[in-house]
Amino acid sequence: MRNFRLGMAQINSTVGDFTGNTRKIVEFIDLAKSLRVDLVTFPELAITGYPPEDLLLKPQFIKKNTESLDRIIDHSSGIAIVVGFVDSDSDIYNAAAVLQNKKLVGVYHKFYLPNYGVFDENRYFQAGKECPLFTIYGVGIGVTICEDIWYETGPATVQAYAGARLLVNISASPYHAGKGFSRERMLATRATDNVAIVAYNNLVGGQDELVFDGNSVVFNEQGEPIVRGKQFEEDLVVVDLDMESVFRSQLHDPRRRKETQWVKKELERVTRIEIPGEGSAAAKPPLPARQVERLSEIAEIYQALVLGLRDYVHKNGFEKVVIGLSGGIDSSLVATIATDALGSGNVIGVSMPSRYSSSGSKSDARALARNLGIEFEVIPIERAFDSYLETLARPFKRAQPDATEENIQARIRGNILFALSNKFGWLVLACSNKSETATGYTTIYGDMAGGFIPLKDVPKTTVYRLAQYRNRQVGKAVIPTAVLTKAPSAELRPDQKDTDTLPPYDVLDPILKAYVEDDLAIDQIVAMGFDRDTVIDVARLVDRSEYKRRQAAPGIKITLRDFGRDRRLPITNRFREE
Repeated sequence: MRNFRLGMAQINSTVGDFTGNTRKIVEFIDLAKSLRVDLVTFPELAITGYPPEDLLLKPQFIKKNTESLDRIIDHSSGIAIVVGFVDSDSDIYNAAAVLQNKKLVGVYHKFYLPNYGVFDENRYFQAGKECPLFTIYGVGIGVTICEDIWYETGPATVQAYAGARLLVNISASPYHAGKGFSRERMLATRATDNVAIVAYNNLVGGQDELVFDGNSVVFNEQGEPIVRGKQFEEDLVVVDLDMESVFRSQLHDPRRRKETQWVKKELERVTRIEIPGEGSAAAKPPLPARQVERLSEIAEIYQALVLGLRDYVHKNGFEKVVIGLSGGIDSSLVATIATDALGSGNVIGVSMPSRYSSSGSKSDARALARNLGIEFEVIPIERAFDSYLETLARPFKRAQPDATEENIQARIRGNILFALSNKFGWLVLACSNKSETATGYTTIYGDMAGGFIPLKDVPKTTVYRLAQYRNRQVGKAVIPTAVLTKAPSAELRPDQKDTDTLPPYDVLDPILKAYVEDDLAIDQIVAMGFDRDTVIDVARLVDRSEYKRRQAAPGIKITLRDFGRDRRLPITNRFREE
């Protein structure tokens, strides 16, 4: 029993770009052929891009997807292929096509359709019911899609009992911090429980708020990782699999001789599809050494933000972005991420000082732009602010100055940025972070205004960690040291500090995680050691700011539960714990 050469193409698809996605798939097939790969796999819904959402309700979209599959079939001579597509048969299915020698030899329909968090697959797809086992060049192979592999008694286990020695899972699993480690623990468990090699092929790239991290991986039957793909990059992962070792391990595992009743019943649903031949007869070229190290959590988050921003800008037809540079930590980090994503020539920083802007903040903004090598404009807002105050003097004559005058300044700045966007076609990047968005400490139509919010799901304490990480990577203070050490301030009134309105961020962020992401009750959060009045105040701020969040631009998901796709609450809502 010879080695089996597997290739996993973790590609960056674009939703609805059938021409581009098909071209990319064919290019990776050709590359796999040049390496004498026996089987090359592609991610979940690679042909359509993921998630296609309500495009799936358009018959023409389904038709284009089928036509693209036909073109891929034409390129399948001399190689076996697994590729994700939408199958249409009285209903539509999230499906994997198995191709070889210009034929569609079989189709697998996804069993478990996730309908939680960012997923909404029950809205579109029919669930699969059949469990095929493919014998490709003498090797039993089970094919599943994403969610299916997460179930201990799912179709992969049935396929293993039916004779699969290689379990292929094609996936479009969105990134959030820490997910990669839990995912790999699960995959290792599937490999050891089923005494089979598990090959996990994940999508890579940004799609609206979601980022897919790639990070494809193969575990041997002992649950040991034997090869992994790059994170946040396209990659063709090629590995020679020792199928005889799997067979020996299966012979030594007595569990396989004790089928439970549910396995016996499920085995009746297994259809067996034989793909004849022995694969490429030509000698296989040696594979280059591959050593891919996992990124640290903070490095993962940074790369997710870079990739998510780059793909949002490019896939939506923009070239340049414009950012309001206040001299603060948030806008400094956004400008740095944008420069890493798009190049310094495609980032414009705009300083818009007012009477309350400190000299330090103005010089910090200029120093940052110089360090990044980006274009820098200074557009003072004082005359516009004076004009607003004069215009509103009569209706405001009986009212004392308050947050209204502060918000006018933020809205002037938003107006200027969108004027530049309108004139030159630049995408406005807003700089709000998750801590501000959660508590409403941001001005609607002001500093919230933007076409995209890179830090929308990034807590303020993580903003600081990311800035420090980026400076360490280059060994110098690209983001000026003063930006990292000065007290955060919106600078919309004299001597203003964020702590005038909010608890310190190292207190606020854990409370927000507990309340927003973990759905803990106020009493439970207080029991964690936080002051009751502080917790109640934070919860009140979160609850009353839902209307603002509903009007915010999209931003990159990097936590377990972001605002919008993950957390969905009514705006009109009188429920309060306290």
